[in-house]
Amino acid sequence: MDKFKEKLAALREEVNVANARGDAFEAEVKKLQDDLIAKDHEITSLKNKVALREAELEKAENKISETKLAVDEGETSKTVGEGLSKKVSLLESELDTSERSLRETTEKLRQMDIKAEHFERKVQQLENERDTYERKVEELTQKYNGIKVELEETLKALDDM
Repeated sequence: MDKFKEKLAALREEVNVANARGDAFEAEVKKLQDDLIAKDHEITSLKNKVALREAELEKAENKISETKLAVDEGETSKTVGEGLSKKVSLLESELDTSERSLRETTEKLRQMDIKAEHFERKVQQLENERDTYERKVEELTQKYNGIKVELEETLKALDDM
């Protein structure tokens, strides 16, 4: 009788431990999913920045082309030529800055994609672990219920004696 109670208590403790671990894993999965959503938002933001930088780059290239065409058409005034040269230098400087910014933003986007993939794999792994623990909890619950029925039958048989 005491052995049944001890076995029953041990099974209850196993079920409680398994439930606690399952809850912990579910909390971790939720946290990782929230992180993944935040990373997705950051990726979207970075993509928008890339598009903006590309538009700025195209605008700067157009200005450079226009300025070079104006210089090529042979402006007669030396001051106008010097002013245009300064504009070209300034635009080339802006172009370099835009290209550098584009490269940095693209690199950040790539890193965020890598992190997002890592978190997706981690979420999948944790979900698999959670499923495994849920199956174990279900098995232990079935065992517990079986032993409980067996105990009740044994106690009933003892009471009938």
